[in-house]
Amino acid sequence: MTKVVQAGDAAPDFTLPRDGGATMSLADFKGRKLVLYFYPKDDTSGCTLEAQDFKRLAGDFAAAGAAVVGASPDPVGRHDKFRDKYELNFPLLADESKQVLEAYGVWVEKSMYGRKYMGVERSTFLIGPDGRIARAWRKVKVPGHAEEALAAAKSL
Repeated sequence: MTKVVQAGDAAPDFTLPRDGGATMSLADFKGRKLVLYFYPKDDTSGCTLEAQDFKRLAGDFAAAGAAVVGASPDPVGRHDKFRDKYELNFPLLADESKQVLEAYGVWVEKSMYGRKYMGVERSTFLIGPDGRIARAWRKVKVPGHAEEALAAAKSL
């Protein structure tokens, strides 16, 4: 059974490889707000729209004192291509082992056309400067989501 992380919980720690080849940890954001969003796959329609929305609002997130970071099970090389193709201006984390996806409870059984498989449930977590989950969105619908996350980051 996957643990469900919710508002008030300590954000599960992570250190993952990121686009460009470096690594990034939750500790890198200590004392700052972090919008950590999990998405299924680079360069697919919903994931591309979501990334473009976060890119478009990047200045507003920065003004609200919040960093934006995307994460998926795709490898770093695929993240590099996705970042370059859409000129993304925030880091993309590669969780190929799915340990962080599982820690946040977003690696779930999905069903399409009667076939069951494991995949990423599109989810976003607003992590406060104290390292606790301030807000959790699950089963995210992309239209308007980045704006909703921004409003929550501003109010934190």
